Amino acid sequence: MIKGIHHISMKCGNEEDLAKVKEFYVDLLGLKICREWPEGIMIDTGNGFIEIFTNAEGIKQLGAIRHIALATDDVDELAGKVKEAGYEVFIEPNDRVIKSDPPLPIRMAFCFGPLGEQIEFFCER
Repeated sequence: MIKGIHHISMKCGNEEDLAKVKEFYVDLLGLKICREWPEGIMIDTGNGFIEIFTNAEGIKQLGAIRHIALATDDVDELAGKVKEAGYEVFIEPNDRVIKSDPPLPIRMAFCFGPLGEQIEFFCER
């Protein structure tokens, strides 16, 4: 039985990229590193993990997985923080309604992370 998503995995190939990852996810977004080992780290998102392997270069292209969506109560604050830190917010905070049954009102924004990953800040209204 599936209980949820345990982690999303990314790769970075050098100490400079790893430092940027830690700065972005830990210092800027306030997430915590829950474990480290010689080839990687695991960052706790509150209901799952982001795993970063440091033993190979990541492929910098969009694939079948389009983005990581991080749940938040304040989309605007996070988008402002990442923009102030020099990261590109390519979809500014905005309200939308997902036309599902029942409709789902949301607030969202998108930015690029330190490895080129797309990150959505997502708030159900």
